[in-house]
Amino acid sequence: MLYRRVLAGLLFLGVLTCFAVPAVGYQDKKDKKDKKDKKDKDKDKKDKDKDKGKGKDATLAWQFKKGQTFYQKMYTKTVQTMKVMGNDVNQTQEQTFIFKWTTTKVDGDKVTIEQRIEEVAMKIDIAGSTISYDSQKEAAAANPLSDFFKALKGSTFTVTLNSKTNKVEKIEGRDEFLKKLVAANNQMKPLLDTILSEEALKEMAEPTFNVLPEGGKVTPGKKWTRSTKLDMGPIGTYDNTYNYVYTGTRGSGDKEVNRIQVETVLKYTEPKEAAGQGGLPFKIKSAKLTSKNPKGEILWNPKKGRVEKTSCDLTLEGTLSIEIGGQPTTVTLSQRQTSEVETTDENPVKKKEK
Repeated sequence: MLYRRVLAGLLFLGVLTCFAVPAVGYQDKKDKKDKKDKKDKDKDKKDKDKDKGKGKDATLAWQFKKGQTFYQKMYTKTVQTMKVMGNDVNQTQEQTFIFKWTTTKVDGDKVTIEQRIEEVAMKIDIAGSTISYDSQKEAAAANPLSDFFKALKGSTFTVTLNSKTNKVEKIEGRDEFLKKLVAANNQMKPLLDTILSEEALKEMAEPTFNVLPEGGKVTPGKKWTRSTKLDMGPIGTYDNTYNYVYTGTRGSGDKEVNRIQVETVLKYTEPKEAAGQGGLPFKIKSAKLTSKNPKGEILWNPKKGRVEKTSCDLTLEGTLSIEIGGQPTTVTLSQRQTSEVETTDENPVKKKEK
């Protein structure tokens, strides 16, 4: 029974922490990576040869116009290998979100953007048991998490962005968002109220826009850094540092894109004693987690003034010391998270149906 509670708690924790590590990306479906390794290597070589001599300077800046709309499809795959109470547990999570962004007001450097969650899909396999939900299906399977994800669809936020610094200054819609999630599972109220603070929602929205250097001017080899800090109460604190390098352009004419390499360094800190359990079935006492092998790329569309595609691949390894029912337990964790984001003018779901 204790082992089941630990697994249930870790599953719940894994779902929530996927919101904590912002995705920066798209390159190729990672679940198809093994079959395409050789082809990708050959393609990369051709791309490098093709891109020689294209290391030109550029000025990168978001373009905002009232009434303008774009969509983002964000796919995240997390593969975890854990050792819990002497048992090996494998867990795989796949999440797909489709966001709709609409610029509703432009007033100098202040830009107001509406963010709406259009679709949500989730598939979790833990120790051979599968839980899934897909908002595009009329009769999604009922399971312990389906009501939670069902409540996400249609949620809307109003983001106030400073277009000069690309920082999110304000986000509205939190109260309504929490009401929907709590209605789906009232037992989660203490935890959700803590981890989904206004500051946390701002930090989650900001990586969409805050990828450019101050001033926007770049030359090949230019480096810059962005940092975010996300305090999720009883789950712990995530410090993300993004190290960017501008590497030039690819393609030509309307297909030309600016290329930015990005490495993500994640530092996790266990929650403070005052954070308590906040509704979690266990308490995190200490942690030693280290991020490794960060890889990522951002493709910027200079014609449309926005991110076109991005990718992120990050491994997290270490141990967690948790306490459940007064009994201490050590969890050894190895986690690889790959993220993909693609931006389009049309809803990718509708586009696929045509």
